[in-house]
Amino acid sequence: MTHRVHNFSAGPGALPLEVLEQVQDELLDYRGTGTSIIEASHRGKAYDRVHQEVMDDLSSLLGLGDDHTVILMGGGARSQFAFVAMNLLPAGGFGAYVNT
Repeated sequence: MTHRVHNFSAGPGALPLEVLEQVQDELLDYRGTGTSIIEASHRGKAYDRVHQEVMDDLSSLLGLGDDHTVILMGGGARSQFAFVAMNLLPAGGFGAYVNT
């Protein structure tokens, strides 16, 4: 590979070459499971291990104690903006916002 292109726009970004090489090595056979992790069941042991590692690593990186829980969510920025408004509402309150 002669050069790497980096994406600085919103969304996915560049990963270190070492990470990409590890993914490449494990793509066809993730840690001896005989399958790729992207093909594995989200209810399987291989995924459970990855999920727990992510949760533990993120908790450690953020310095979270036992009184906090990491929640992985999809939805992107639009969902996150909606959650801001929802978190400002009082219990039982009603709110609306415009997405333009």
